[in-house]
Amino acid sequence: MDTRKKDTDAAALASFDTLPDAAFVRVKTVAALLSVTPCCVWKWAREGRIPAPKRLGPQVTAWSVGDLRRARASKTEAA
Repeated sequence: MDTRKKDTDAAALASFDTLPDAAFVRVKTVAALLSVTPCCVWKWAREGRIPAPKRLGPQVTAWSVGDLRRARASKTEAA
């Protein structure tokens, strides 16, 4: 993996709380946020356990930061 890509993923995770709700994050950031593998992220999205990603282009799929925050907040309230 390209070192710049790793740095970008780490930076997105580190700054997740400061990102606007309208921002998007890729699967590796979501996986790190949930402490699971990218395969689990895709599976959980298919099962409806986490919000579905948005298709931003022919080869770009990402999750809305606002959707992820709302999902995490609702799971915290339910627990």
